[in-house]
Amino acid sequence: MLDPSSNQHHQKNNKDLHVIRLPQPVPLPLPLPSIHLRQLLFTAAQLISRSDLSAAHRLISILSSNSPAYGDSSERLVHSFTKALSLRLHHHHHHHQHHPIFHKINPPKSCMITPRCNIDIYSDQYDSILQSSYLSLNQITPFIRFSQFTANQAILELIDHQQNIHIIDFDIMHGVQWPPLMQAIANHHPPPSLRLTATGTNLNILRQTGDRLSKFAHSLGLKFTFHPLLLPNTNNQTLIVDHLIHHLSAVLLLPTETLAVNFNLYLHRHLNNRNKLLILLRKIKSMNPKVVTLSEQEAYHNNPIFLSRFTEAMNYYTAVFESLEATLPPNSRERVEVEQVWFGREIADIVAEEGDCWKERHERFRSWDVMMARLLLRLHYPCEGYNLEVIDDSFFLGWGDQSLFSVSSWH
Repeated sequence: MLDPSSNQHHQKNNKDLHVIRLPQPVPLPLPLPSIHLRQLLFTAAQLISRSDLSAAHRLISILSSNSPAYGDSSERLVHSFTKALSLRLHHHHHHHQHHPIFHKINPPKSCMITPRCNIDIYSDQYDSILQSSYLSLNQITPFIRFSQFTANQAILELIDHQQNIHIIDFDIMHGVQWPPLMQAIANHHPPPSLRLTATGTNLNILRQTGDRLSKFAHSLGLKFTFHPLLLPNTNNQTLIVDHLIHHLSAVLLLPTETLAVNFNLYLHRHLNNRNKLLILLRKIKSMNPKVVTLSEQEAYHNNPIFLSRFTEAMNYYTAVFESLEATLPPNSRERVEVEQVWFGREIADIVAEEGDCWKERHERFRSWDVMMARLLLRLHYPCEGYNLEVIDDSFFLGWGDQSLFSVSSWH
């Protein structure tokens, strides 16, 4: 039989338990899912395009605190595009300093990897950082090697059995394209001589590249000479083309040499001044090259409408960042360098720059195909009456509004 006093004591304890109030756990803020980050990013771009800069600034602040540079590919992508949008807002600050929102905006910490006209990034130190990221890009992705290998194959096919070869390489970087080609021609009997004329903006790197290639050629028993052409390290593409024309005019062209010209990820930098691009191509044509190789990124980042350009860039670099995530661990130093320096520089330029300041504006192969055809038409027949159209992958040459000839290919 239970003791009544014991039951009373138990009820008393229950009563005491009921008065205890445990603190409710405070819900911790969860990181935003990647899909929400992308939606917020696009909304921020829309706000900027509508000049709702105060709302855009608030949204960019949220994105900045929710997009780690070392997360998954989507978070890293949002991180890079958020920095680019922040830089675009900062540019507005210089044009509209009376706007109250701009008193809150500071230049993003990543400005050192962005091609802003009024920020002096044209220094040997910055160039070394960029060159290092290029080497990492070449090491961890197939992008550069694919373009270089294909260009080399085209050159080899057209210089076969030639005894004196001259290659002009625009923006040689570290010259990683040429050792495979040098090995291939060294196997010819007898091996031809090779002269390499290379442009660049860093004299030290140009010299180091020339020394390295010269030593490699010597190890192959290949007669080799290297001629550097130093260009000004500036965002003024008109000035660069003027220097190019001057340097190319001084290049010695020997009648016994077979000339090849290599544009590897280069010509798109001159799309902001197509008249100067035409002058450069006219100069190249006058040098009578046997082959001209052109490699560019397959993207349309040259749309004058900001929001359309932003959307195209998001789609393009999503694939790029996903490819990096599939092949490299999150803590890869090379991956971070490529994402934040090489591609980060491109993203910042595409998103943040307008007018004469931009440098990275890519166009698709079809655009280059049509552009080169039109430029060649103007080079040979400068009269403005000729026109060239492309319909269903066929070219139509005409005069005025009337098509006169068509060219198509069948497989």
